[in-house]
Amino acid sequence: MGNNDLVKIENMYDLSHTMAAELLKGLTYPWEALPHIGSLIKKLGETLASEEYVKRGEDIWIHKDAKVFDSAYINGPCIIGKGTEVRQCAFIRGNALVGENCVVGNSTELKNVILFDNVQVPHYNYVGDSILGYKSHMGAGSITSNVKSDKTLVVVKGYNEYADIRLETGLKKFGAMLGDFVEVGCNSVLNPGSVIGSHSNIYPLSPIRGFVPSNSIVKTGNIIVPKTEE
Repeated sequence: MGNNDLVKIENMYDLSHTMAAELLKGLTYPWEALPHIGSLIKKLGETLASEEYVKRGEDIWIHKDAKVFDSAYINGPCIIGKGTEVRQCAFIRGNALVGENCVVGNSTELKNVILFDNVQVPHYNYVGDSILGYKSHMGAGSITSNVKSDKTLVVVKGYNEYADIRLETGLKKFGAMLGDFVEVGCNSVLNPGSVIGSHSNIYPLSPIRGFVPSNSIVKTGNIIVPKTEE
């Protein structure tokens, strides 16, 4: 398996934990889904059973077992899955496919995202143009930065032994791709084009850039070690 294969959908995600499975199965890299999230939500929404989902406003479907606080703002297209909590003052700007048993916390902002089941973005998070895998978690204040400062198109890059990873995305807006079971520490910044392999942990206050392999720990100073060495 070449290093480019490490960032493929099949090696980052268990697609049984998202309503976006059909879309993702037809793609190679996860960021290829970003331009299609809105249309996917509209297509899925029309198939949802009225016994389970309530349609609120234009292109907004919320499961009857989801809990949405009155102060939360939700713009469509959007789907909120079963058992999910959308807490006080959450700001969902649109194109948000939120899975089952997720937490979208106080003052958290979502825009053009896929959240797999059991994802937690519970406190002061910004998640834009990103995909968060099953049971991934972003600590308080951690955010995705989705546009480069020079406004050029995002390139996914690897470093050190993964330096041969260089994939042109053709996207100006690209936050982060988090694999399943990723833990992001508080107040970390995931810079444009960040791709974090499954079961990896990011220390608090980390500025992440590029590819982080699965089963890794990113320590202070962007030192990446395998979990077996921890």
